[in-house]
Amino acid sequence: MAVTKILARKGRLDKAIRYVLNGDKTNEQILTARYNCDPGWELKQMLDTKREYGKNDGVQYYHIIQAFKPGEIEPEQELEIAKAFVEEYLPGYEVVIGTHIDKEHCHSHILFNSVNAETGNKYHSSPRTYYSQIRKISDRLCRERGLSVITLGEGEKPKAVSYVEWLRRSRGQPTFRSMLEADLKQCIERANDLGHFFMLLEHQGYEIKHGRRLGFRLRGQERFRYPGRKNPLFTEAGIAAAIQGNLESIMAGKKPAFSVPVRYDPYKRPLKYTGILALYRHYLYILGKVEKRAAPPRLTPQLKKEVMRFERYK
Repeated sequence: MAVTKILARKGRLDKAIRYVLNGDKTNEQILTARYNCDPGWELKQMLDTKREYGKNDGVQYYHIIQAFKPGEIEPEQELEIAKAFVEEYLPGYEVVIGTHIDKEHCHSHILFNSVNAETGNKYHSSPRTYYSQIRKISDRLCRERGLSVITLGEGEKPKAVSYVEWLRRSRGQPTFRSMLEADLKQCIERANDLGHFFMLLEHQGYEIKHGRRLGFRLRGQERFRYPGRKNPLFTEAGIAAAIQGNLESIMAGKKPAFSVPVRYDPYKRPLKYTGILALYRHYLYILGKVEKRAAPPRLTPQLKKEVMRFERYK
């Protein structure tokens, strides 16, 4: 399943080209390709194109990243898909491609000059061009090769996610967005009104920013998250409507008036066998019916204290 992302950059072109073609990441540049430029002359030819058309300012280059889940595709096949994408989507542009294999998942970097060498036009990117062109072509190339693509449910609109979030999802790891949404849903289910909802959320360690959109962050984080941008349930109106639905369910007898929180189960030491039970376990071990219990790793007093505090918070 491929995820794509495009970045507009005004920084140094030479550093970006070196990064894409880095031999340590591309198996000594075996997994690289170039279009409309020659090996070793990529930077000069791109800068000459800008000077020829008098377009040296603004965005210097665009950077497309195409990544797959770990183990889904071989690096050579991914490079082939990146080449096919460039041939179809970027005619006339000077392009360098590098498929990086230094991470658990292989991924391709496609860097192209912001000025078209044939027409002199500057490339412009927008969410519309991303979904209607970049994502559409990438998905079709994957389907033609029997690879999976990101599918949407009926009536679901495309949603852009960050590369880090996509990577964590593909590994089955929780993201902060998923944890935040789970906490919001839990507080919505327990709240009696909007003020009660805000109080429950603050007790869980969140700070709330009121404005055109509701923002949430854990104490100590630098920036607020605005989940209402992607899900109307998490806007102030959506939360109030959901809480009103809870009250209606309570009045109809379909839901209890309050929910009992899960009781905190403190940290317990591993069970130690004694007496006849210890002898019984010993004979089971001799007969090969049970394996020897691995000793838990030794913890420093400070680390043990942190582990116990983590269990309590969880």
